[in-house]
Amino acid sequence: MRMTINRKTPEAMKDRGITTQRRLLLDVLHQARRHLSARQLYQEAIKKNPRISLATVYRSLRLFKELGLVEERHLNKADCYYEIKRSTEHYHLMCRACGRVVEFESSLVDKLVKKVQRDTDFDVVRAVLHLEGYCSKCREEEGTS
Repeated sequence: MRMTINRKTPEAMKDRGITTQRRLLLDVLHQARRHLSARQLYQEAIKKNPRISLATVYRSLRLFKELGLVEERHLNKADCYYEIKRSTEHYHLMCRACGRVVEFESSLVDKLVKKVQRDTDFDVVRAVLHLEGYCSKCREEEGTS
């Protein structure tokens, strides 16, 4: 299940429901150096287009998920976070103190998935790994390194 962003012509994008506002939202997500909640995406987008609404953000995120352009992550109990879908599987570490999210790749997870598939005769199409703990900065601030 690999997909990359295809920067099609504006006309082709519009045919698939990708309007100018939605293109802006995709660009904001693509340029973000972090995972964004819908509200954070909205706050970034209105800096570039004050006419965009929060409702448009939510509708667009739903469409982007349906089109396979973004992934929704539940990194805490309160919010969903969004990121551009990448061509490689990756996993997440989240600091319980500051909320920082670190992405990582692991061949161990790939090996585990292959073993589980062999042992169970189950076709795994996606593995989601989310680890929680404390980043080095928060551990230093607490004095619990």
